[in-house]
Amino acid sequence: MIRLDAWREYSRGSLWLLPMISAVVALLLGTLLSRMRVASGSLLAFQGTADDARALLISISGTMVTVIALLLGLAVVALQLSSTQFSPRLLRNFLRDRPNQIVLSVFVGTFAYSVGGLFEVGVSGGQRSDEFPRFAVTFAVVLLFLSLALLVYFADHLAHSIQVDHIMRVVERTTLPVIDELPPAAPGIPGTTAVTTELTELPAVPSSAVPVPARASGYVQLVHLEQLLAAAVTRRVHVRLAPRIGEHVVAGTPLAWIWSASPEHPEVAAETFGAALEAAVRIGFERTLEQDPGLGLRQLVDLACKALSPAINDPYTAIQAIERLSELFTALAARPLGPIVAHHRPTPVTVTVPARSFAEQLALGVGLIRRYGAKEPTVIQALLRLLTTVLTACADAERWSAIETQANLLVAAAEREVAEPADLAVVYTEADTLQQDLARRRTGTPPNPATDATQHPATPPPT
Repeated sequence: MIRLDAWREYSRGSLWLLPMISAVVALLLGTLLSRMRVASGSLLAFQGTADDARALLISISGTMVTVIALLLGLAVVALQLSSTQFSPRLLRNFLRDRPNQIVLSVFVGTFAYSVGGLFEVGVSGGQRSDEFPRFAVTFAVVLLFLSLALLVYFADHLAHSIQVDHIMRVVERTTLPVIDELPPAAPGIPGTTAVTTELTELPAVPSSAVPVPARASGYVQLVHLEQLLAAAVTRRVHVRLAPRIGEHVVAGTPLAWIWSASPEHPEVAAETFGAALEAAVRIGFERTLEQDPGLGLRQLVDLACKALSPAINDPYTAIQAIERLSELFTALAARPLGPIVAHHRPTPVTVTVPARSFAEQLALGVGLIRRYGAKEPTVIQALLRLLTTVLTACADAERWSAIETQANLLVAAAEREVAEPADLAVVYTEADTLQQDLARRRTGTPPNPATDATQHPATPPPT
């Protein structure tokens, strides 16, 4: 199961898999079409001699080699631009771009089809022959025109794919489904419930717990909660993973702690649980989005920080990234976050997977951009607007306090870094709006459209 998951995730970002499959399919298709005979006067039959057909196939093959080289060169340029201008973590989005993979597959398939046809067109048993599969040669011409159309499409798609708005949209579109699939979702084991808590710190591991070391170094990409819980129930042990999903673990260091859930058998052996843990927790060389929405947040945060660097100095791009982040944080605010604790009933077995709380996610995303963009009032204003937007999806006081904490840090950073006091007007206005929204939520006062429509005074917010 886990090996299939890993292969599926790898294949989605592979540039060679689909082209190789298309080459094999093209050769098989050529073999099939070569057996089809049509009348020489049919519109489906190539109207030319065997030498004309061979020359055509040779031309198509040479053209496809040139076009494939051009396509790969343009793709490398796009990857380099994405890495240096935006963020190296965005490279996997380009590699996973399905249209690019399909275009390259059609080009490789056309090349393989044309080269394969040279073994049958105009030759038979090593001798020249006037008989050849005319319909198969006609299909080569069809593939040539299809490749030409896809080349134009690829140029248009590539030009759009390196635009910053498109890049951000792809990140948002791929991260939102991951957020929607976050727990709580009961594992598929009878008598099992999964809850997500808002704990900022997990309970301490008991002294009787035994560490289970990781057998490989890398990032925790995926946790099969059902499989891990089933293994824990079989061995009557509590399990708590050490790293969060998306964090790095070093081989030999604790991947999890286990301790007995049965008073009659207090002793547990890490050796007996190592194989089950390795099968349920996938470790890879890179982070993936499968269960890790933090990667999508990190991509947008990196993009904003790179735009605010002195080498690029593009605050507007940073503001655009913040606006996209507001959508992701709003989706996170509507869900319970924190450590995932799966209970099995009637046994006392539990499996705990650590995860960041809402306050930690907010501090990580807003804090990084704040430290890079504190000197630009419009960036601080955009971050305060993000907090105001996220506030609309929060229903508990704990998250309101986390939002207020970040707002105070933003205002303090702006006051410390901005030299001209008049430039702080937009910051104070946005902060005042947020403070009034927080006050209304805490007192249960409904919003007043008449007063909300007016401009708030540009004064420092209440402390």
